[in-house]
Amino acid sequence: MENKPYHHLKDGTFRNPEGSPVRDMKFNWSYKIFNKEKKKLDMTIPQDHVIEKNEVIKSLQENKNNDYILWIGHATFLIKLGNTTIITDPVFEKNMGPLVFGPKRFVDPAINLNELPNIDLFLLTHNHYDHLSTRTIQRFPYKKAKVATALKLGKYFTRNGFNDVKELDWYDKIKVNDVKITFVPAVHWSKRSLWDTNKTLWGSFLIEYKNKKFFFACDTGYGSIYKELGEKYGPIDLTFINIGAYNFYPMAPKKDKSIYHTNPEEALNIGQDLKSKKVLGMHWGTVVLSLEPIMEPGKRFKNSSNQYGYHPDDAIIFKIGQIEKLEDILK
Repeated sequence: MENKPYHHLKDGTFRNPEGSPVRDMKFNWSYKIFNKEKKKLDMTIPQDHVIEKNEVIKSLQENKNNDYILWIGHATFLIKLGNTTIITDPVFEKNMGPLVFGPKRFVDPAINLNELPNIDLFLLTHNHYDHLSTRTIQRFPYKKAKVATALKLGKYFTRNGFNDVKELDWYDKIKVNDVKITFVPAVHWSKRSLWDTNKTLWGSFLIEYKNKKFFFACDTGYGSIYKELGEKYGPIDLTFINIGAYNFYPMAPKKDKSIYHTNPEEALNIGQDLKSKKVLGMHWGTVVLSLEPIMEPGKRFKNSSNQYGYHPDDAIIFKIGQIEKLEDILK
C-alpha cells in the first residue's frame, strides 16, 4: 500500500482527497422527515425555466456546424468542440433511481434520447443514480462512442454494447480527436446499493481544446483540493459546477450546508480557487434531491457572484434546453 495513492484504501474502496471535510455524525437521514419537508416546497416552475422542445431541436440543427453547449437538464450537457460531441452524465428517465423508484424529475429532458446528435465521447463522473442511469446506457443510440469514466464503472458499459471504454484514476489522461481529457479529484462519494459504498471512484473532468480549458465538476463539496487544482491547471475558461442539493435541514445540523454538494456560494468559491474566468451552474432545477426552494440555487448563484470576484454575467445560468455558441459564452 505504500505505493498506492492516498485515495486508494487497503480494502479496495476509495476516499476523498487529503484534507477534505468529513461527514458530520449529527446528520440523521430520515425518509419520513425528508418527505414531510418536501411537501412544503413550492413546485411552481417558472415559464422561462424551460425552452420548448421544438425550439431546442431547431436550435440544434441551426448550430450543427458550431461549437456549442446545450443543457439537457441536471448534470446532462451536450458540449460540441470541433469534430467531437461530448455528453455528460446522461440521464433521460423520468425518475432518478432503480427501476421506477427514486425521485421523479419535475422537468423533462430538453430532448429525447433518440433526438441526440451523434455522440463521440461519453463522460461519466460517478455512480449515483442521478448521474449513472443503466436504462440510458442500455438505450443509448451511439454505442461506438468512446467512454471515459471512473475506476470500477466500466462494466456498466461493456455489458451493454460499448466497446471503447476507459476507466480512469485521478490524473489519468486520454485524447479523443483534438480534445484532451484529464480525470481529476472531487469531494464526493459513491453508492448504488447497501453493499457497495465507495467501491467505485468519483471525479471531475478537465477538458482541453484549442488552448481553452473547461472543468466539468462531479458532484462535489468544497475542499482544499480546488486550490491545488487551480495551481496545477488554472486558469480555467469555464467551469460547470453543481449549485443545488445542499439543504438537508432539519436532518442535517446546519441549514444550507452539505459536505458533498456545494451551495451556490461554495460553488463560486470553487470557481475562484480554479481561477475560472466563468462558471456555469448545474445540478439544479430538474429534480428534488434536497430541501432548498427549487429555484433558489440559480438566484443565489447570480446574486452572490460579486462576492467571489465574478460579474453576474459570468456566473451563468442556463434554461433547460438552452443552447449557446461557445464563442458567445467565452467572450
